[in-house]
Amino acid sequence: MAYPVKDKTESHPAFNICLLIGSDVIAKEIQLKRLKQEFLSPQLQDFNFDKLYAKEIDLKDIQERFLAVPLKSQRRIIIIKGADYLSAEAQEFFLSYSKKPHKQLILILDYERYDYKDGFIKAITRYSKVIRFKETVNPDTFALSRQIELRKTDSALKILSQLLKNGEVPERILGGLRYAWEKNGTEGDLARKKLKFLLNCDIEIKTGRLPPAFALEKLVVSLCGFA
Repeated sequence: MAYPVKDKTESHPAFNICLLIGSDVIAKEIQLKRLKQEFLSPQLQDFNFDKLYAKEIDLKDIQERFLAVPLKSQRRIIIIKGADYLSAEAQEFFLSYSKKPHKQLILILDYERYDYKDGFIKAITRYSKVIRFKETVNPDTFALSRQIELRKTDSALKILSQLLKNGEVPERILGGLRYAWEKNGTEGDLARKKLKFLLNCDIEIKTGRLPPAFALEKLVVSLCGFA
C-alpha cells in the first residue's frame, strides 16, 4: 500500500553533516531519534535511514549508499557508527564530499571521543554541525606533559594514575614524556634538567629502589616544581 507522504520539512536542514561526539550512548540515541523524527516521515523511516559501522565497511560500501535516493521523501539519513575507525580513504572521501554535500542526504558521523590531534575531525567540523556528549577520557603522555608544563600537579597525577590503570608500562610513559619534550622544542638547560629527572626515575625503577608508580609520581611532582 502506498502512503501519501509529505516530508516534514519543506526547506533543507541547516546542516547536511552532523558529528555526534561522546561516549554517552543513551543520549546519542535520543538525539538520533530526534533527527529522524525531524527529517524523516515515520511511515518510511526504515527505507530512508541507513546505519553503517566503520569497522565493517569499505569505501565502495559507502559510495553505494550515497547513490541511493530518498523514497517519497526529500531526505535520507546515513549514520556511520564507530567513526573513530574510519579508514584513511573513507576520511578523504568524506572530506571531499563535505565541501559539496548532497542536499537530499544527512550524514551523521558517530565518534566516541574528540581527538584534538585528528586532522580529519578538525577539517570536517568546519562543514558540520557538532553535538558533544559526555566523553570517556583516554589520556596519553602528551596530555601528561601538558599538565606538567602548566604546573598542574593534581591534574598531572590523575592522568598518570589513569595511564597506569590503562596498563601503560613505566618505560613507555618515560619515553612518551621525552618524545613530547622533543616535539615541543624543549632544549638547553631546561631539557638537560628534565632528562636528569627522567633518568633518575628510570634508575629507581630498574634497580628496585622505588616501586614504579611511586617513582613516577615523584618524577611528576619534581617536574611540576620547575617546569
